[in-house]
Amino acid sequence: MTDRLRSLWNFDDLDRSERRLRAQLDREESDAGRAEVLTQLARIEGLRTDFGGCERLLQEAETLAGDEPVARVRVDLERGRKLRSSGEAEASVPFFEAAFERARRSGEPFLAGDAAHMVAIADPDNLLEWTERGLELADSEPEAAYWAGPLLNNLGWHHFETGDYDAALTAFERALEARERDSENPEQVEIARYAVGKTLRALGRPAEAVTLLQQCVANSEPDPYFHEELAETYAALGRSGEAREHAEVAARLQSRGAAR
Repeated sequence: MTDRLRSLWNFDDLDRSERRLRAQLDREESDAGRAEVLTQLARIEGLRTDFGGCERLLQEAETLAGDEPVARVRVDLERGRKLRSSGEAEASVPFFEAAFERARRSGEPFLAGDAAHMVAIADPDNLLEWTERGLELADSEPEAAYWAGPLLNNLGWHHFETGDYDAALTAFERALEARERDSENPEQVEIARYAVGKTLRALGRPAEAVTLLQQCVANSEPDPYFHEELAETYAALGRSGEAREHAEVAARLQSRGAAR
């Protein structure tokens, strides 16, 4: 992964991410560098659904960015994310497309991969085209290889939700292979393994799914979705006692989450 600011992020702890980014903002020596960091602070406000605060930071970043290409890419990416998250997915697409083209021209394949994966999410009618473009980039540019996992995961869920489980399985298996090559993201490996297991059960192949789902549960922090799917798979195999046990665990985890 080659995004210089990515290591400052913890998407499960936005307050900590904000503190790190504000410290980085003080260390930046150029307006363009400060613009880059401001876009990430804007993203935090977007994730908090403070879209007004997000836009104010983006406007500040835009002023500082000038013609510096990386900063401009980040401004377009985060404005696109803000629009999509605030319910304006169609309006977000041109910003993601512009970010993709500028990142490619500027030799920023990681940011280009991010932009391609966002177009695929924001523009369902062109999901297949943009997934393919993103995968071609991930295959040809080592710095963009990370994006194969998210792109294939999203493609798999697209096929799963339309009932094309064979195509979903192919995408999810490829996503798992991509995730396993990325040793920095063990949680994502288990999520990818879960998707393969869930799809195998949907295809009537629970005996193949069960080992994968057992691995998910064993290798992860308690997750209600993993236990719920393992319960369903045990039930499909006629292992009612184990199914009941994991269904109870899933219910407890879900109730704890709802109580927070």
